[in-house]
Amino acid sequence: MTQRLQKEAELMKLDDLIRTREYIPSNDFPIPIKELCERYERLYTGAINDVMRERCLLDQNLPSDIMPLRDEMTVCGVAFTVKSAPNVMIQGEMTFRAKMLDEMVPEGLVVWDTSGDTEGSLWGGVMTATAIAKGLRGAVIAGGIRDTKQILEQDFPVFYKYRTSNGSLGRCLITHYQVPVKIGKVTVRPGDIIFGDIDGVLCVPREIAYDVLVRAEEIERNEDEIFKWVRGGDTIQQIVEKGGYF
Repeated sequence: MTQRLQKEAELMKLDDLIRTREYIPSNDFPIPIKELCERYERLYTGAINDVMRERCLLDQNLPSDIMPLRDEMTVCGVAFTVKSAPNVMIQGEMTFRAKMLDEMVPEGLVVWDTSGDTEGSLWGGVMTATAIAKGLRGAVIAGGIRDTKQILEQDFPVFYKYRTSNGSLGRCLITHYQVPVKIGKVTVRPGDIIFGDIDGVLCVPREIAYDVLVRAEEIERNEDEIFKWVRGGDTIQQIVEKGGYF
């Protein structure tokens, strides 16, 4: 094989890898996005996770230390991904951030990959107010937040790892947005469906999000029936014979 052909072969393999790793789903849903999100928000993570297990998707749960600011917060939205990293640089940060904010659209949910940062805060009161004004549904920050009282007063669903008064300028820098990001074992792509409640945060691949919703709703109806049997005094054997589970 000539060097030219070998180089072309290598490039072709790289192209395949890029397509696999960097593709962004864009399929439509049979119902409006807002309705999809609202129906998800009537569910809970356990039912949704069980559906993905049925599809052999066992690594869709974001790291377990990402939890809601309030226990009662439940949210579903379309992933708007952001990536930042610890960095001493400041120039250009505010311009890039403003461009990013301009591109956020209603029904979105910010998913922020901080590259493992443990020092700075990436979300605060002003970001919350901006997100609300843009029609976003929530934010999942795989790192720090601040201005916690201001966030709570605005009643906006935020999931996070830690709190700190440290601002982001001079400590970290936004490097990308609306690109695939990896948080823990989960690859989150722009457009995926993100669901969070008291038990954590799930990423539902966009391609299967509607089917997962319908199946999770079925599971919830089944569990309502099982609860009735339990409360009605049925024995374990009777419940199992009727198709129940525990």
